Amino acid sequence: MTTNQLELGLDTFGDVTFDAEGRHLPYAQVIRNVVAEAVLADELGLDFIGVGEHHRDDYAISAPEVVLAAMAGQTQRIKLGSAVTVLSSDDPVRVFERFSTLDAVSGGRAEVIVGRGSFTESFPLFGYPLDQYEQLFEEKLALFAELLKGGPVTWSGETRSALTDQLVYPTIESGSLKSWVAVGGSPESVVRAARHGLPLMLAIIGGAPSQFKPLVDLYHEALAHFGHPEQPVGVHSPGYVAATDQQALDEIWPHYETIMNRIGRERGWRPITRSQFEHGAGPNGALYVGSPETVATKIAKTAKELGISRFDLKYSLGTLPHENLMESIRLYGTEVAPLVRAKLGAEAPAAAAQR
Repeated sequence: MTTNQLELGLDTFGDVTFDAEGRHLPYAQVIRNVVAEAVLADELGLDFIGVGEHHRDDYAISAPEVVLAAMAGQTQRIKLGSAVTVLSSDDPVRVFERFSTLDAVSGGRAEVIVGRGSFTESFPLFGYPLDQYEQLFEEKLALFAELLKGGPVTWSGETRSALTDQLVYPTIESGSLKSWVAVGGSPESVVRAARHGLPLMLAIIGGAPSQFKPLVDLYHEALAHFGHPEQPVGVHSPGYVAATDQQALDEIWPHYETIMNRIGRERGWRPITRSQFEHGAGPNGALYVGSPETVATKIAKTAKELGISRFDLKYSLGTLPHENLMESIRLYGTEVAPLVRAKLGAEAPAAAAQR
């Protein structure tokens, strides 16, 4: 990647947000608000919006493709994708069919990011055993990668019925559906994505983004080893933009604390503290929270350190109201994006001169 070609996108899980009186909005209203957020992102010229799949009460979106199709009807150019599709508890053929249909109705703007997800509620919900967690994803990704080739598919495994010279419809109008593999930090997952020759999306939600550089290097080495051409690398990280650093920190903290401590109780973590939160929002942390200048500086730094071609800001963080999210998106599109491109573009000639 040449860093001045960085795409800037957004991700949301459809977090159930508060209204002005601090009450949870109905799921239906949250979904309509997410569509409105996508419309704003499109108007601002952002490159991508991704919608996550969850099956729990703090997130409103369980069928991303339906929401993305609604977005397609109200937007013109923004790319539309999942963030992520939980492939392990889905059927690869149906995933391909749904996204090829989305690609058709959106005029070729569909993408899919497949992964194992950060929650496991979908496994019992759809009748998949958790003791096959690894095998399900391994086999289903292999089948999905075959489907992406566009020809008749012959495949067999232990977790679903075999296919023999099977064509799947509708076919992709352009001939290809951009499909990323999301990973959280496992070298094995990075190598798996490279083995199938698929783009890599790093979910960086903790620690220092620079610590992921060895995984990026491993990915490129593995692509070469398996004889695949270079593929894009992207980063998905949480963040929030406000007029000043202090405003951003103060507005997001109570909502971030609530969601992180709920997840923490489920997983046996200690309660998060304000100091831990502010450390994550600092120059070397994985929270892109602050003023436009602060967030842009941090995104540009990550882009240079990791050599990425896409950065997606996970802009919905717990119960933070829709109005705050819209303002954060506005600042991201009108101020952060130009600042990032200016910071990266200004360094491109110097880098070229050194070569």
